[in-house]
Amino acid sequence: MLVNLMFMVITWWALQALNIEKWIKPGKVVQARALLLLLTIAIGSMVSSFFLDYLLWSQQLPSLF
Repeated sequence: MLVNLMFMVITWWALQALNIEKWIKPGKVVQARALLLLLTIAIGSMVSSFFLDYLLWSQQLPSLF
């Protein structure tokens, strides 16, 4: 759970670098923030899943040889 939260924080921080103001329609700030939140959750969970799978596979690698 901590790995998921860590990668979500990193993803949120990285998404803040995007200049999305030019893509937002006037008066749609709440929807844009909801989209950023959903993107953060989706990207963060995918990256944390990859990281945890990679960690598991790297621990199982010695048993192959």
